Amino acid sequence: MNPSLRSPVPSTPLSVSTSSGAYRLSFHGSGGELFGIFILNLLKTILTLGVYYFWAKVKTRQYLWGQTDFAGDRFGFHGTGKELLLGYLKAVVVFGGLVLIQLFLSLAEQKILALVVFWGGLIALWPLALMGAVRYRLSRTSWRGIRFSFRGEYQPFLGLFVRGVLLMALTLGLYYPFYQASLRRFLIGHAAFGSTLFTFDGQGKELFGKFILALLLTIPTLGLIWIWYTALQRRYNWGHTSVAEARFHSTVTGWGLFGLGLVNLLMIIFSLGLAIPWATVRTLRYDCSNLVLQGPLDLDSIAQQAQAATPAGEELADLLGIDVLPG
Repeated sequence: MNPSLRSPVPSTPLSVSTSSGAYRLSFHGSGGELFGIFILNLLKTILTLGVYYFWAKVKTRQYLWGQTDFAGDRFGFHGTGKELLLGYLKAVVVFGGLVLIQLFLSLAEQKILALVVFWGGLIALWPLALMGAVRYRLSRTSWRGIRFSFRGEYQPFLGLFVRGVLLMALTLGLYYPFYQASLRRFLIGHAAFGSTLFTFDGQGKELFGKFILALLLTIPTLGLIWIWYTALQRRYNWGHTSVAEARFHSTVTGWGLFGLGLVNLLMIIFSLGLAIPWATVRTLRYDCSNLVLQGPLDLDSIAQQAQAATPAGEELADLLGIDVLPG
């Protein structure tokens, strides 16, 4: 939309071949197949009064992961419905306990303390949920039989999160690009595929000017400028993410995201929600077709180093409405 929101990352597709050290993702699923899974999951969830929801989530992920191809091999998802259900129950106990404490303090005429405890608890739970969700999903994802993992610790991430929240409040949100970059640097920098770590070297200051420009153009563009900023941010984030000596490149564009989102929205509205599987497939195909890993990467030298993880953080993130690694 605006020339100033263009990314330095090339907007033309890169030539890809494994012999040149370039690897592209591709998605092979279809809306019809996913619709069949969607309907079956819905019926079973209704018949079990919601209990099957966790097995439905696993079935969907197994299909989506299994239809995603990288360098000729498919991904795998190894979670189970039972562990997600148990994780959900743990998350409910933790979040429910926080709510009960607030209610008890409110009834005891300690309303200010109740608010402090509740919001303080949420601030502590948010990074725990996000990090737990990332740890769980990576630990249950494999490629070529090798698991991904996450090795970050909660305490430093909590400090990073609290510092970011305070600076966001003090700057009325202007700290956002720096906050987003610091979170990604921690989460990606502690993620690994087998024995090989990922890295993120992005800096918030490099997106700050574009962020301010998007703020200034919000009203004149009726908010649509944020679609272009999202595309820019995704190109930047992927362009500064690497594994070993290979680096990712994204070619998503504002117009591409706008067209994708508009068509998906119309499909879902006019089908009364039945087109959600087709919208999901369209989104995954678009994302995969615009992402490439380029550079030297000795895949055969990567060894298995699986890490233990529980699904409690995953379900707590769902309860709090937290997206995993947004942007």
